Amino acid sequence: MSKLWTAMRGAAIAATVTLMALTAAADPLPAPTGTVILEVTGAIANTNADGKARFDRAALEAMATSELSTSTPWTKGVQHFQGFPLSALLSVVGSTGRSIKAIALNDYSAILPVEDSVAAGAFVAVRANGTAMSVRDRGPLWIVFPYDTDARLTTDAYLNRSVWQIKELVVD
Repeated sequence: MSKLWTAMRGAAIAATVTLMALTAAADPLPAPTGTVILEVTGAIANTNADGKARFDRAALEAMATSELSTSTPWTKGVQHFQGFPLSALLSVVGSTGRSIKAIALNDYSAILPVEDSVAAGAFVAVRANGTAMSVRDRGPLWIVFPYDTDARLTTDAYLNRSVWQIKELVVD
């Protein structure tokens, strides 16, 4: 690993931990008004339903202020994703965990170590190429990484963390 990559990784982790600590005592999250498409449970401080942080599409779309363009092993050509860094979602819910179990609609799941996944640029995609993702198109949410920026992100360790059709995140 280069010194620059190591320094950038360390800075990203420090910023994420600081942001999580600052938001851990935030006000309760607003309750969803539409159909819930994501629940975050476990080691979180900010909730809006009996120990859970529940989000409808409108709430997630409001958070989707970032973009990530990358090719993926499952699509043709470069995809243009709109969403937010996983670290931003962890901050919103006041996460204090070290790992996340991402669970898909079909009950496929993967464990994402928080520190490593955040440092690698884990991104929660809400839209692909300007369109809200349907279940048929790996939606409503998909964890993607900037695969084109680092060859290690195309190894099984990271590809298995690229959960699509996400319905729940359990922070541990």
